[in-house]
Amino acid sequence: MLSSGFGKALALFLAVAGLALFHTASFASDPVRKSAGHTVYVPVYSHIYIGTQGQEFLLASTLSVRNTSVTKPITLESVTYHDTAGKLLKKMTDAPLRLQALNAAEYFISESDAAGGFGAFFLVKWSAEARVNEPIIEVVNVGARSGQGISFISPGKAIE
Repeated sequence: MLSSGFGKALALFLAVAGLALFHTASFASDPVRKSAGHTVYVPVYSHIYIGTQGQEFLLASTLSVRNTSVTKPITLESVTYHDTAGKLLKKMTDAPLRLQALNAAEYFISESDAAGGFGAFFLVKWSAEARVNEPIIEVVNVGARSGQGISFISPGKAIE
């Protein structure tokens, strides 16, 4: 039985690492999907709750958009950040951004920015001139406090 703080942190780390390995393994075997664009919903966890008292644990979040086409560019038409109620908090882009083949873009929400709440999300609208490999769009959530750390990914889901 894990009764120490370290033991509990280790158990949490192993559980998250196991989920990350499972996600990576299932992702690697997914068939190649092609599209000329989508709007993608990507969950952001600005905080999670820990402990028996449900204390907030603040997290920093980095949105990663990776063009997986080997030969063709994609265009990020817009990237927006919304709170739990769906209210627009921030436009992350001022104009469309062209990502060349195998290029990536990132957008950061700091650990101290808890305005989004537990249900915060990004909306990423992307397009391509022809059907291309769908980009990888995910958020990496990371936090550390008192020698304990947590990190996990939130994969995006096409909604349009």
